Amino acid sequence: MTRPDLVELSHTIEDGLETYPGLPTPRITEHMARSDAHYAPGTSFAITSIEMVANTGTYIDAPFHRYEHGDDVAEMPLASIANVPGLCVRAPKRRIDASVFDNRELAGKAVLVATGWSRHWGTSEYMNSYPFLTSECGSFLAEAGVTLVGIDTPNIDDNIDGQRPVHTALLGAGIPIVEHLTGLDALPDSGFRFFAAPPKIRRFTSFPVRAFALVESFT
Repeated sequence: MTRPDLVELSHTIEDGLETYPGLPTPRITEHMARSDAHYAPGTSFAITSIEMVANTGTYIDAPFHRYEHGDDVAEMPLASIANVPGLCVRAPKRRIDASVFDNRELAGKAVLVATGWSRHWGTSEYMNSYPFLTSECGSFLAEAGVTLVGIDTPNIDDNIDGQRPVHTALLGAGIPIVEHLTGLDALPDSGFRFFAAPPKIRRFTSFPVRAFALVESFT
């Protein structure tokens, strides 16, 4: 059943999906076939298995991704990844600076940056010249007290900048990052709650999430 108040913001993970060039693609296999697991006549079950790296599909970066002593995926507070008041900022340009956030109430928000770039998902263009936040923008958001930052591109940083300043600023402030979002064009600018909770796994740096929004005007 489709509910108009729930907006899907995640890409689908499937066998062989390439999220980031050079990283292994997920391998989804059948661990136990239905033909091998009969509990009673007409009752069978299947168990599947997946092998993948943490940065697959739409995923969240925990502070541990950048910092050895930062919170890992299991340690991130639920209040920072679930039911967070959201703000969607439209920024369809290559270099996104802090000016796009002028006159916005940012503190305590899940700030989602909508560039429209997810339309290139699954194509060779997706990784080329994608939009990113500038170093100054990352510091600005961290100082503004946002709860989470998400973006619909491959990386919140410019991939030619090995210092990864936005990851450094946000994760250093304990602010998780969600990358490879999609569907942000379906969101209002505000008036929604954002969810991006991964499984509670110790010593994991990042993990895929089922990111979605609950639009409050429908409740």
